[in-house]
Amino acid sequence: MKVARFQVDGEISYGVLDAAESGNGIDVVELVADPLVSGYDTTGRRFPLETVRLLAPVIPRSKVVCVGKNYLDHVEEMRGVTGGSDAPPAEPLLFLKPNTSVIGPEDTIVRPAVSDRVEHEGELAIVIGAMAKDVSEEDALKYVFGFTCSNDVTARDIQIKDGQWTRGKGFDTFCPLGPIIETDPDLSDARVVTRVNGEIRQDGRTSQLIHSLPKIVSYASQAFTLLPGDVILTGTPAGVGLLESGDVVEVEIEGIGILRNPVQ
Repeated sequence: MKVARFQVDGEISYGVLDAAESGNGIDVVELVADPLVSGYDTTGRRFPLETVRLLAPVIPRSKVVCVGKNYLDHVEEMRGVTGGSDAPPAEPLLFLKPNTSVIGPEDTIVRPAVSDRVEHEGELAIVIGAMAKDVSEEDALKYVFGFTCSNDVTARDIQIKDGQWTRGKGFDTFCPLGPIIETDPDLSDARVVTRVNGEIRQDGRTSQLIHSLPKIVSYASQAFTLLPGDVILTGTPAGVGLLESGDVVEVEIEGIGILRNPVQ
């Protein structure tokens, strides 16, 4: 199921995507409330997808948890760049982004004046659906609501200067999410692609993750109580690169969709 958060006529609602009743295109079927809270009861109203504005499909209640260095090729390209060990992490390498960094599809990524090196990092994101604390890997996916596309935008010069990652990855607009949440995608070997101005920069597959999705959820839950609506970014493949003013960056994940954002 594809779940959307959208705006139409100034009103923000949740919905699910469905084939249009006309037989042409896609409709958004409005839900009574946030499905994380109230399930999938509908109001009966339908809107053609092209007539609504899609928003970030979830606004994290408390946090965005991120996993660093979770693709071998990215570990190699970052060797000696960000400090710490150059070896693949034996356990998931966790850091946080504030929920104020979240924006939605077509929203603008704003490069901060204090940085000269803002870079893209396209990633698969997990959306938590139920409170999770100290969950096992075997049970971890029971606590997941769905998955979406994300961009772990990074001020690389600040990340390097600070010697830790909070400020360089936490600026406002540095966590685009969307365009929708897919509740049941096939992620055994899904393609993860990042394009800038139509040119492919990153091209990886979820089968290449060092630490699996169940491992990531379980491990994070041992450190933080995960709340419904929290988001976990799962790591980026090789090919991270510079974003300039006027660029358009797209993160596409097979089975989910395309997250598109202009850069200022």
